[in-house]
Amino acid sequence: MAILSPAQIFDHAVAAGVAKTGRKFLSTLVLAFLAGAFIAFGAEGSNMAAFNLLSKPETYGLGRALAGAVFGIGLMLVLIAGGELFTGNCLIIAGVLDRKVSCSKMLLNWLVVYAGNFAGALCIAYFMNVSGLFSGGGGLLGGMTIRIAAGKTALSFWPAFVLGVLCNWMVCLAVWVSYAADELPGKLLACFFVIFLFVTSGFEHSVANMYYVPAGIFAKANGAWAAVSGVPASQLESLNWGNFVVKNLFPVTLGNIAGGSGMVGALYWLGLK
Repeated sequence: MAILSPAQIFDHAVAAGVAKTGRKFLSTLVLAFLAGAFIAFGAEGSNMAAFNLLSKPETYGLGRALAGAVFGIGLMLVLIAGGELFTGNCLIIAGVLDRKVSCSKMLLNWLVVYAGNFAGALCIAYFMNVSGLFSGGGGLLGGMTIRIAAGKTALSFWPAFVLGVLCNWMVCLAVWVSYAADELPGKLLACFFVIFLFVTSGFEHSVANMYYVPAGIFAKANGAWAAVSGVPASQLESLNWGNFVVKNLFPVTLGNIAGGSGMVGALYWLGLK
């Protein structure tokens, strides 16, 4: 199994950016929808696996670790099955800096992919809400879904931004190191541990939040799940679409761009070119 050097990884990232920005609109949108759904599957699966551990302070860290072990399947599906993920596409900046991709094409790709990711994640959030699975554990899964969403919409701008930076620094590194391997086992192994670290740490991923927060907004309409969540009424009221966009999605997205494009794509361009 061949392993690419860091300089070769950079060239691979540039070529990937050229291919991504050259893809047709409909293809990009469909692949973005799939990637949003894949990340949402990872998010709901990690909640299902760890909700009872996350509900107790003494097992919270263990719950984060278990969630991290499951969540990475979402990115694996994006990388192997195929998908266009906004956070990973922040690496297109490598092609821009290498003068192989125009800034306008990168921004257009980000816009289309972001919209497609949102649609895919929202679809899974809705399906999970109507599936009845949130009643698992005596409704505790639904309650934890609400609690997670409420915590995310309660973040102030700066912490949300910084958590977004740290998150996509890790996510783009996961994509970056997966480029080093040319065979499936190597790619999976390379990205798993980096994603495991990001989720266990509790960083903020804009596309994952397109599942987490809408799922919580949908779930809070169920009185039993809302009661089990333990979230105060005032905070439940603040869990709404407006606060999701303004207090979480906007700052986290900006942080994701800074973390992925700045701390990975740009810094490796400075260090390797």
